[in-house]
Amino acid sequence: MVQRREPTARQVRLGSELRRLREAAGLTAAESAALLGANRAQISHIELGLTGVSEQRVRRLASHYACTDGKFVEALVEMANERTLGWWEEYRGRLPTSFLDLSELNHHASFRRDVAILYVPGLLQTEEYARAVFSGRIPELTDEELELRVRHRLAGQEIAIPYELVIHESALRIRVGDRAASRAQSVKLLELSEDENITVRVIPFDLDGFSRAASTMTYVGGAVPKLDTVVRDVPHGSAFIDSESQLSAFRTRFRKVEAVSLDTERSRDFVNRLLKEL
Repeated sequence: MVQRREPTARQVRLGSELRRLREAAGLTAAESAALLGANRAQISHIELGLTGVSEQRVRRLASHYACTDGKFVEALVEMANERTLGWWEEYRGRLPTSFLDLSELNHHASFRRDVAILYVPGLLQTEEYARAVFSGRIPELTDEELELRVRHRLAGQEIAIPYELVIHESALRIRVGDRAASRAQSVKLLELSEDENITVRVIPFDLDGFSRAASTMTYVGGAVPKLDTVVRDVPHGSAFIDSESQLSAFRTRFRKVEAVSLDTERSRDFVNRLLKEL
């Protein structure tokens, strides 16, 4: 099978899940290869996402590894069978891979939860706000690079899944662009908060004892909980976190942050009051 030059994050995730199943079964790569009539290099390439794996092999491996979670196996099979290229492939080679991986992750998501401290999340940004965010990059982007990023961001804003946002007052007050851009962004946030699948909650400055102010995060639901992913910003892109222990910790963190935020009605009132100050 042809080896991939640059596997997507989803292809890498499929391989890593198969590796975790093998390790949980106490088998080496060589032993796993023998069960398939393959060689160790083939198993290594599958587990690194460098080559694809057939539905039949996914099922055989799951059986050899004594995985009894049927829904999880079916989700892995679905990942293995994917052949359709997403809209984000238009930007491959033109934008950093992390942009495309996040678009792919959102496309396959069953739900998404964000905690925003400094910026309105990309899913909800206006064109002017997005352009202001990217314009602040150091070193500066060329005009072409800037427009590509803005166009890509706007193209990925369809929200057809349950989406929960907890946003700190600081993100609502910081003027990423000018006053008009900030006002337009707040108006859009209010409009989107009326959608039945979108929930927006605000954390005000005057909340006592809020010790999780640095907890910016994106939590993306997979087909089954084991395939959930947390995305954190790092200096050169995005880091995808998917270990079960860390996923559990981030689920708890989100619910604790959500618990101290204003309810949806009071949050809308809060944003409306901020609008009057702009």
